[in-house]
Amino acid sequence: MATDAARLPRRRCGAASGAAGSRSRAGADPFQRPPQQQQPSGPQGTGPRFDPTDPAQRRSRYALVCGGWGLIFALFGWTAIGLLLGALALYWGISALRMSPEDRESARASAASALADATQTPRPAPPAPGPDAQRSFLTAAWTGIVTSAVTLAIVAATYGFQLAYRDYYTCKSDALTSPASHACTKLLPGPFRDLPAFKN
Repeated sequence: MATDAARLPRRRCGAASGAAGSRSRAGADPFQRPPQQQQPSGPQGTGPRFDPTDPAQRRSRYALVCGGWGLIFALFGWTAIGLLLGALALYWGISALRMSPEDRESARASAASALADATQTPRPAPPAPGPDAQRSFLTAAWTGIVTSAVTLAIVAATYGFQLAYRDYYTCKSDALTSPASHACTKLLPGPFRDLPAFKN
């Protein structure tokens, strides 16, 4: 009986230590990420995601911003500003895609030399853009082109409608009272008369 009582705590201690060890092994690395290998930088590396010395990347960002704002202005009725921003976005997006890698490399090298002359310190040319930079460049350029095309389509439809129903807009501008302005809707086709944009 005494020997059995002495073995019992030892078994409990062994089971407790085994459970603690299994817990430590099970919960040691549940959220730990595997170590990432550093990729070399330079012509064969990734390079910066956005290089301001690259004119193609700058124009792609210009196209993205102008295309988005041009679409917003065109949807809210600022057709003149939408036309300007849409045309600029289309030009910048196409010119960014048409630029050759040789021209981009020479532009980066000239920017690095100009910066070295300004700071009086030698600076190496920026590394070549990697796959991530090239992917973001293409995405920005094509997004700017698509949004600029939609903007120009909205502006063209707006100006075409105004040209086709010039009598309605002339009547609206010459109307002196609100009832006279509402009476101008008779100059529109039937499907357009019930639209909220022409009721006000």
